[in-house]
Parts: sequence; structure tokens; C-alpha cells
Amino acid sequence: MVPADVFRDQPVLTGDLVELRPLDAETGAPLVGALVDMDPEVRRLTGTHRRFTREEVQEWNRTRPDHHDRADWVIVERAGGTTVGDCALTELDPDNASAGYRIALASTAHAGKGYGTAATDLVLEYAFTVAGLHRVALEVFDFNPRARRSYEKSGFVREGVWRQALHWDGEWHDAVLMSVLAHEYSALRAAGDTGAGDG
Repeated sequence: MVPADVFRDQPVLTGDLVELRPLDAETGAPLVGALVDMDPEVRRLTGTHRRFTREEVQEWNRTRPDHHDRADWVIVERAGGTTVGDCALTELDPDNASAGYRIALASTAHAGKGYGTAATDLVLEYAFTVAGLHRVALEVFDFNPRARRSYEKSGFVREGVWRQALHWDGEWHDAVLMSVLAHEYSALRAAGDTGAGDG
């Protein structure tokens, strides 16, 4: 229902609080160090067991513009120009017009300032009004209620649980599955309950 290369002409997305710039070697450079020496709390919240080398991250950034079945952005705080994280639409299913969503702030120092919600709102506006997606889904671990509340603000609805999907520090944790559908997003937008497009 959408082209397999729907993200080929990936735009800059601009709101009042953040600007999302397509990820490439240049825009991703400020995040290389944060991914190589990942904040331990960011590592836990994202369930990232893997360790990355500088070369791996740089190669990943460099090759993102060549992948038109996903859309990767860096999140830049508009007031000061600081790169605070990254987000992406992934796992495109063109036949069913759906994609996954992931977002990570580079440091817990950036948490609680609205950057994540603002970025998510911009991505959803693009996903539903430009790319023509029907469904966007994500997973969030059970020990991250702040992220769940942020996703709910943007219109995501809890739809299930992957039980004991993450093993961290000797304990098993559930992954909460959430999604938002195009008509749900349209209703939120009509009601003025999303900040997407501001600015």
C-alpha cells in the first residue's frame, strides 16, 4: 500500500523544540562518541547489550542515505543546536503500510525536557500525512514508565506484551507493545492533542 522506497526523499522535520535532520556521516558525527561510550542508563533503557566501535557507528551513519526502506534522523535541540539523540522509522512493511519506531536520547541529561515527545510527534506527522503509513508500532521495556507516558501523549496505545523479552542484570523484563493507527492520529491532530507541525 506504500512504495518500498517510501523514505527515499526523507525531509528535515522542524518543530518548536527540536529539528530532525536525516542521519548521515555529517549529521550523525555528534552522536558517535555517545554510542561508543553509551550512558549506562541509556544502555539499560534501550536494552542494548551490544558494544559498538567508532568505525561501526561511522559506517552506519555514512550508509543511512542509501537505505530507502527506513528513515533515520538525528534530534537537534533548536534553541542551542545540540544534538540530543536519534530516532527512526524501521522495519517497513510496504504491503501493510506499517513500520516500527525507535528513539533514544544520547544521555539521561537530555531526559525530561520534552525532546522525545516533540521528536515522536514530528515523526508521526510525517509517517501518516506524508509517507501514508497506516500503522506505527514500538516496544518499550516495563521498567521505563516515563517513555510509556511520552508515547501515550503522542497517541500510542498499549496493545500487548512480549513476556520476559529482555534479560538485564540477572532479571527478565517484559517488553510492552504499543501502536498508533492513522485514523487515531488524525483524530488526535483534529483535537489539537499533538504538537506536531508547530513551528
